[in-house]
Amino acid sequence: MARELAITAYLFAFRIFFNICKWFPQKKKTVAVASFGDNIAFTLSSLQNLSNEEIYILKDSSCRYNFDGLKATVIPFDIKHPISYLKSIYHLATAKTILLDTYQGFLASTNFRKGTTCVQLWHAGGALKRFGLEDPTNEVRSNRALKRFKSVYSRFDYSVVGSEKMADSFKESFGLADEQIIRTGIPRSDLLFDQDRRDRVYNNIKKQFPSIRDRKIILYTPTFRNDALDKYDLELDLHRMYQELSDDYVLFIKLHPAVSAGLKYDLYEDFVYDFSNYKDTNELLLITDLLISDYSSIPFEYATLERPMIFFAYDLEEYKITSGLIDHYEDVVPGPVVSSTNEIIRVIQSDAFDYEKIRSFKQTYSEYSQGHSSDDLVLFLTGTEEQASEKVSV
Repeated sequence: MARELAITAYLFAFRIFFNICKWFPQKKKTVAVASFGDNIAFTLSSLQNLSNEEIYILKDSSCRYNFDGLKATVIPFDIKHPISYLKSIYHLATAKTILLDTYQGFLASTNFRKGTTCVQLWHAGGALKRFGLEDPTNEVRSNRALKRFKSVYSRFDYSVVGSEKMADSFKESFGLADEQIIRTGIPRSDLLFDQDRRDRVYNNIKKQFPSIRDRKIILYTPTFRNDALDKYDLELDLHRMYQELSDDYVLFIKLHPAVSAGLKYDLYEDFVYDFSNYKDTNELLLITDLLISDYSSIPFEYATLERPMIFFAYDLEEYKITSGLIDHYEDVVPGPVVSSTNEIIRVIQSDAFDYEKIRSFKQTYSEYSQGHSSDDLVLFLTGTEEQASEKVSV
């Protein structure tokens, strides 16, 4: 109850100042609210090449993306910085285009003026978990909270997708109509088609860690779990993997940004490398030979490269209850589902991968992501109504 009262008070104050700012003239500017950053960065990079309008990035406290090279004004969007926070609200109230990359609760207090377009660049290219209005935890939330969620989703004018499967998910999870879906593909997926970028990333990492030598790269990217915020237990048996795989492989580990694990890998310093603070996951995907995931959305983009994946779902039955997986998870994912390190080793050593299933998964979930999604999205945002309708329609 106390939390709901605090949220209500915060949103009331936000609404008052937002409405005051709406008295100022609307400007031809794009304002991006960044929590993850990569989809926003790719979109804005294309925008600044095709348009000379002002760009503002409101960077919330969870965002680790640096936005290097962008001609944009970056403002901390954090109530701990009150002056910057008020400036951010002003820019939201006077923008022509607003970009988001996740759920933003303040939208419940914003009634954008006519002529403002709000676009959701969701941080995931697909979904193995139920989210939004389909989230199973909604059953224990208050009516006030559910009403607030619906109000937030109602502010999305458009949402960008990479496939019809994701379009269906957004229509159900956000309550969107088909005409609100932009079928241009995921902006950050453009990186996965850039071979020159791949070579640069690989050479830079090899220079930084020459002990990698010419071994293949395994990337482990476990998804976020609510009980791992302050203490994370790595379920992989690193000693066993080191014994069996280190001659031919190295292991990159990238934990979720919300996890503060403090794990020690010193015993396996020429085998295990901690990339948790590496800002661009898709850059790591470019150089990864084998992905180990679980319930994350990363496989949806990694499939673009048609490389093998293992799904380390050691807590599958529990996760189905607590977080809500999609139906038939084991049949949908394009790789072996395992529950132990020994199984991971067996799959790798026997090359037990179904490459045809990977290609089929790619076609199903990345049909609109073809290497030019950022430019196509910007053409939609800045183009004619005829161009826009072509991108919204199937």
